[in-house]
Amino acid sequence: MPLYEYRCEACGQREEKLESMSAPEAHDCPKCSAAAAMKRQVSVSAFTLAGGGWFKGSTPEPASTPSPAAGGGCAGGSCGCPFAG
Repeated sequence: MPLYEYRCEACGQREEKLESMSAPEAHDCPKCSAAAAMKRQVSVSAFTLAGGGWFKGSTPEPASTPSPAAGGGCAGGSCGCPFAG
């Protein structure tokens, strides 16, 4: 469940509530009792993505391509398979 921040438009009281996503965006103020005055505020999330694969703002390095091994495999004729040479 997300943590929501509320602020009373009448008296300025602030509170945080752990509620479901379907909770109403306004409720009565517990301090001044103003009806539906506690409005949900837009706030910064504490959610952070971590781990490889998530872009954080720096320029990603281009993927390097592996270089073929010199003198090995069918192209070099040292593998011994019927396709060599």
